[in-house]
Amino acid sequence: MDLFEYQARDVFEKHGVPVLAGAVATTPEEARAAHETIGANSGGVTVVKAQVKTGGRGKAGGVKLAKSADEAEANATAILGMDIKGHTVHKVMIAQGARIAEEYYFSVLLDRSNRNYLAMCSKEGGMEIEQLAVERPEALARIAVDPNVGIDEAKAQEIVDAAGFDAETGAKIAPVLVKLWDVYSQEDATLVEVNPLVKTEEGDIVALDGKVTLDANADFRQPEHAALEDELAADPLEAKAKGMGLNYVKLDGNVGIIGNGAGLMMSTLDVVAYSGDDFTGGAAKPANFLDIGGGASAEVMANGLDVILGDEQVKSVFVNVFGGITSCDAVANGIVGALKELGDSATKPIVVRIDGNNVAEGRRILEEFNHPLVSVEETMDGAARKAAELAAAN
Repeated sequence: MDLFEYQARDVFEKHGVPVLAGAVATTPEEARAAHETIGANSGGVTVVKAQVKTGGRGKAGGVKLAKSADEAEANATAILGMDIKGHTVHKVMIAQGARIAEEYYFSVLLDRSNRNYLAMCSKEGGMEIEQLAVERPEALARIAVDPNVGIDEAKAQEIVDAAGFDAETGAKIAPVLVKLWDVYSQEDATLVEVNPLVKTEEGDIVALDGKVTLDANADFRQPEHAALEDELAADPLEAKAKGMGLNYVKLDGNVGIIGNGAGLMMSTLDVVAYSGDDFTGGAAKPANFLDIGGGASAEVMANGLDVILGDEQVKSVFVNVFGGITSCDAVANGIVGALKELGDSATKPIVVRIDGNNVAEGRRILEEFNHPLVSVEETMDGAARKAAELAAAN
């Protein structure tokens, strides 16, 4: 889960990371009131910042300086409701102004390829880090972080030295990096980024803008994270699937997909996409990712089909399951039970491909069931092609 900037700021403050005052406003009037309170600490200057989970806010006009309460109200009026890269602005943050002397960059993230963490730091903050990494890779220090040790004082000093900070500035930044590590580790994050991390004219180090991504797999030990979810942006089908305990992600296509195992699901998405391009001229695409895991009971299958069939974009469904621990006859019985449970609410063609443990018995069960919406294909490619063609035809 990605946090809004104001949420990241609050999490930083919770862990002792130096931040400036900020308040959230959903109306121009609230923005005015926030400016009157916060601006008193920065010479009457605040920054009105669109709260959306995407970059490029400044270029889109979503970040504006305000030197009076009237200006803050006017800026909020202009920004609220704005569309930034497909994200509608429902909230703005009124942030305390700062007299910036220098801008830096810092982040710590999960490095899956090397099975550890990676810290990145640069004396050149404020710009898009991807651009810096391409144009001037030598300006971005990359330091591996041992998950068993994290960023302690010694590692923080290694990071600031690698980034080329002078001794005085590095001594001020290093303790902040240790606190940002506390955010990363204690909040179960997969990304903590500060861009820019600034030195003010007074010589203070402040996290001026933050990006935090939390690991949803750790929700069981972070119950307070539920309050950080953005209900306005949540897809209703994803929310429904989550309530059913399903691993579901909605995509912009018309072939609903159910599979077991992330690897098989990713392969299935690719095969459906290729089939849609090859046999329908691009008229069929995957509509979702739905991994039912190792269980394919009637209840799990019914829940999965219920979610997928509730997507108006879906025109056909592809069930692609490999029987391992759960045998194919159990999968077939799950499909039969699901369709009986759903009854008349199941109205879209369903292509089934099962293989693996006890596949012959599984196919026999589906053939005897002889449901008018269900067709059984022996190969993954054949099933993907049929599902794509049915979606395009419908």
